[in-house]
Amino acid sequence: MTTTRRQPVPGTRPATETGGADAGAETAEGWRLVRAAQAGDQQAFAALYDRYVDTVFRYVLFRLGDREVAEDVTSETFLRALRRIRSVTYQGRDVGAWFITIARNLVLDHVKSSQYRREITTGEIADAGPVPYLAEHRANDGPEQKVMAMATKEQLLRCIAELGDDQRECIVLRFLQGLSVAETAVIMRRNEGAVKALQHRAVRRLAQLLPRGTR
Repeated sequence: MTTTRRQPVPGTRPATETGGADAGAETAEGWRLVRAAQAGDQQAFAALYDRYVDTVFRYVLFRLGDREVAEDVTSETFLRALRRIRSVTYQGRDVGAWFITIARNLVLDHVKSSQYRREITTGEIADAGPVPYLAEHRANDGPEQKVMAMATKEQLLRCIAELGDDQRECIVLRFLQGLSVAETAVIMRRNEGAVKALQHRAVRRLAQLLPRGTR
């Protein structure tokens, strides 16, 4: 199977960024495709790739800041997922979190195995797809979502780049990727309370970093 990353489709989101019944239906469809792929349906895995490739790529690009490396890591993520597809079981969360977990491990391996110095290229990241909560200030949003909505995309990405590693990853997973607290906790290998506290501190720091006019 070829794993060349497609360009993001404007206005689309990964399944975990939708809400309510739609999110439940998207999650169920993702696991239906997993079961079909486990039964040997190659088209089912191709469909999983199409659904989650942009989610994985955006996460990796934000962590590494290098488009070419991010494309390589994204491809390796799906190759590993294909090799391991028969071992994954339903865990009450969207299957996209499983792909992100594989990508995260590859990112950590890359950082450890090279003379790596993280540099975020916000121009490239800004082109990597839509960011949840920007220009989407909804009535039922909490205060942390409202902080995200106040900033322009460029402002937000620049300020996120100034956070510490753990805070930055939490914000990327929760707000740029749209994952739940539970999904973020699994990926970051923390409990949900720790993720909520980390998220709160990160958003407070972002609010301080954002230009005065957006606060």
